[in-house]
Amino acid sequence: MSETARLQLGDQHIDLAVITGTENERALDISQLRNTTGLITLDEGYVNTGSTSSAITYLDGEKGILRYRGYAIEEIAEHCDFVETSYLLMYGELPNAEQLHDFRMSLRRHTMLHEDIKSFYSGFPRDAHPMASLSAVVSALSTFYQDSLDPRDPRQVEISTHRLMAKLPTIAAFSHKKSIGQPFFYPRNDLTYCENFLNMMFAVPTEPHEIDPDFVDAVNLLLIVHADHEQNCSTSTVRMVGSSDANLFASIAAGICALWGPLHGGANQACVEMLEQIIADGGDIGKYVDMAKDKNSGFRLMGFGHRVYKNYDPRARIIKGVCDRLLAKMQRVDPLFDVAKELEEVALKDPYFVERKLYPNVDFYSGVVYRALGIPVPMFTVLFAMGRLPGWIAHWLEMHSSPNKRIHRPRQVYTGSRTRKFIPVEKRA
Repeated sequence: MSETARLQLGDQHIDLAVITGTENERALDISQLRNTTGLITLDEGYVNTGSTSSAITYLDGEKGILRYRGYAIEEIAEHCDFVETSYLLMYGELPNAEQLHDFRMSLRRHTMLHEDIKSFYSGFPRDAHPMASLSAVVSALSTFYQDSLDPRDPRQVEISTHRLMAKLPTIAAFSHKKSIGQPFFYPRNDLTYCENFLNMMFAVPTEPHEIDPDFVDAVNLLLIVHADHEQNCSTSTVRMVGSSDANLFASIAAGICALWGPLHGGANQACVEMLEQIIADGGDIGKYVDMAKDKNSGFRLMGFGHRVYKNYDPRARIIKGVCDRLLAKMQRVDPLFDVAKELEEVALKDPYFVERKLYPNVDFYSGVVYRALGIPVPMFTVLFAMGRLPGWIAHWLEMHSSPNKRIHRPRQVYTGSRTRKFIPVEKRA
């Protein structure tokens, strides 16, 4: 017999089914609550609300566990590259050699942008934030590729997913080149996914460009650890927009806009800016730690704590290792990284942080790595979007394949005025 929970409303009893996931996560099924009782649940920010059932990513914030399709993030980061990880998320299984080869070749065939898209960049101000350019151009892809917009046609969907995966690095690199006044550098299909991106970012026509393999490895790992993270703000946005049968390009553009926020994908940029502020103020770590503890100071220590993780973020461990290796190789003394390490030591020992489980999160080190790679601060969130793209696509695909798909339409508890009598403008005080 399936387990149920009983809700009592006065003399009325309602049985709610208890849904159990494969990792023994439990949820109350309230889908018939309003029809049965006339009531809805209220959960500001959806902190305790499951919006869907999903087979893509599992995370346990208490134990610091993150798995893609059942595989531990540590194993994926060690054994896969980003393209293989993307295939796993989007198709549900690790590819065999032939499938992986075909996927790589398909992505390489779609890396170029329609030449008319360059006119968009001409219209953007030079100081436009690259996330604004990214979302605008991705949305505009739906005007250039009208042959692959039908979410109910599997072949069109596959073409649009491959196009997005292939073109997003090109769109991102063009945004960077526009911001620094350099000519666009076209993709090269003889390069790997991450090599191609770095080449488009940093190559110039006047001299040969050598791609550092350690830089490639660093970007690859950063993209992998950002590839998916369950029902976060941007992923939920992609699902919500996609639930209306909006095409994939429009849905992903909406996710990019959600990711742009400083409380979401923009947090790595905010973290670096905070570290720079501390350095500019003399590097007094204690001063800023005390400010973070003071609720009245208005200062927030960026890069610590997470809505879900109440343990050390496993992604932060992976990125910290990348950061250590990269800076050691470069023999670069970076005061920003020194401040970051000192802050981490304080957070792991100070009772205030320990009791509140405010461990360093994925944003804490990712910005430092991007900085070491020479990627400018405004591009940090763009790299996050590149990494998160296969997760967004996977959730969009999963939602459309679900027999329970329906347009998202949350309810609310109205707290405004009751019925009021209309007063003509000449009689209003």
